[in-house]
Formats: sequence, structure tokens, C-alpha cells
Amino acid sequence: MNIKKILKYVENGSAIRYIVRGLIDGSLSTLGVVIGASGSADPTIIISAGLGGGLANGLSNILGAFTAEKASLERDRINMEKKLLKKSGYLKNSIIYKRAIRETMICGVVDGVSTTLGSALPVIPFFFFDVHTALYMAIGITIIILFILGAFIGVISRANIVTSGIKMVIGALLVSILCFAIEKIL
Repeated sequence: MNIKKILKYVENGSAIRYIVRGLIDGSLSTLGVVIGASGSADPTIIISAGLGGGLANGLSNILGAFTAEKASLERDRINMEKKLLKKSGYLKNSIIYKRAIRETMICGVVDGVSTTLGSALPVIPFFFFDVHTALYMAIGITIIILFILGAFIGVISRANIVTSGIKMVIGALLVSILCFAIEKIL
């Protein structure tokens, strides 16, 4: 599989939902990790926790997206073979099935890579600033990214872009509040 084919799926919109979902997942989950680890005054611990958690989340999403999509694809193939009164595996050599498998793999990788990239965003400030400043910058970066993604979702769904952006910001604020509460309790 070459880069041009992967970019074709992205340009055609097949992978857009996985990019958006991955960026949301990566940035929000890593924001939670960063807030939880912020009790440490050592930025290397926060960076390691954030990047390690983000990488694990990205790899998990590759596996999760691929297995879930593949299971759905297989179910559909088996049902279609039954309707056609064909033996099991008959459609596995079809162009449509092979294209669907290829798209499933690409979308799984796009999901995981997007999650990993999204997870790096809340960690970046910890490379350059003290923990206290970096923490609030991480929250700010995540809020901005999520507002932009929400607005983009609003454009795609033809909804109000400001309302869509604000809904995503509420998600970021909720994660922040809950994670700060947990960090303070423990």
C-alpha cells in the first residue's frame, strides 16, 4: 500500500471520520493523563505518561478499528453469500470485498495515527514551560483543537459551527474538571 492510495481515501472522505475521531480521542484522553500526572513536579514524568498513553491509545485504536470494521465486513459478506446461496468464502475474491478490506486497514491506521498525533498536542507545552504553566497551556491547546474539530463537524453536518465547537469545548472542560477532581482526591 503506497502513500498515494492512502491519501486518495482521505481526499475522498472515507477516512475523514477516523481522523476527526482519532484527534478527539487522542487529545482528550491524553489531557486526562497529563492532568492526572501533573501532581508530579517533574515534567519528564508527565511527558512520558502523556506520550506513552497516547502511543498505547493509538495502537489500541488501530487494532480496535480494524477488528470492529473487519467483523462487520465479514458479517455482511457471510449474509450476502447466504442470500446468493453460495458457499462460505465465495465473495472473498471479489473486487468489492478486497477493496473493503483495504479501506478497513487504511481507516484503522488513519484512526490510530490520528489518535497518536492528537495525543501529542497536550504534551507539547511540557517540553518548554514549567509544569504549572504547561498544564494550563495543555488545557488551552486541547480546547482550541476541540473547538476547531467541532466547527469542522458542524460544517460537515451543516449544523451551526459555533454550537458544534462549543459542544466539543464542553467535553474538554468536563474532562478537565473530572480529572482535576480525581487528582485532588487522590
